[in-house]
Formats: sequence, structure tokens, C-alpha cells
Amino acid sequence: MPAIPRDHRFEVVPDRVCEILSPSTAQKDRTLKLPLYARYRVAHAWLVDPLARTLEACELQDGRWLLLGAIGEEAPVCFPSFAAVTFSLADPWV
Repeated sequence: MPAIPRDHRFEVVPDRVCEILSPSTAQKDRTLKLPLYARYRVAHAWLVDPLARTLEACELQDGRWLLLGAIGEEAPVCFPSFAAVTFSLADPWV
């Protein structure tokens, strides 16, 4: 895309989204945004909780979110949709 559209709206649905949860947004991210992403058929969603230092990886299957895994900072991050790269969840907190 050579330039950002003037109205800042994109017509292409992303394959993946990542939400950084906070105490003030976690409920909205889970109850409003995830269903919206499902409606538009975003295939993968990560929910990162920096306070708990956890990551939840979800995949859209038949219009519903399937939890692929929930990991803490000691576990390696490697999910099928991101298998090309493995990293430690502890890395971002350094």
C-alpha cells in the first residue's frame, strides 16, 4: 500500500491480531473485539497480559474461537500459525 487511506479505514481483513490486555480493556477485548474479529473471519488472535505475563493463542474454527494454548513466560512461544519463529515469552519483559 503506497499511502494510508485518508479515512484510515482498511478494506483488507488481517490474518492475525494481537491484543495487549490491561485491567481497563481486558473485558472489552474479550467480549467485544474477539466476536467482531470472528465476524470478519480473522483467523488468529493472541491475547497478551503483560501484568500476568501470559499469552493466550486462539484460532477461529467454524466461527468460534478455539484456545490453542495459554502459556506463561517460561514456556516457548510456538503455535502452528507462527511455527516459523519460536521465542520465549520472557523476552518481551526484559
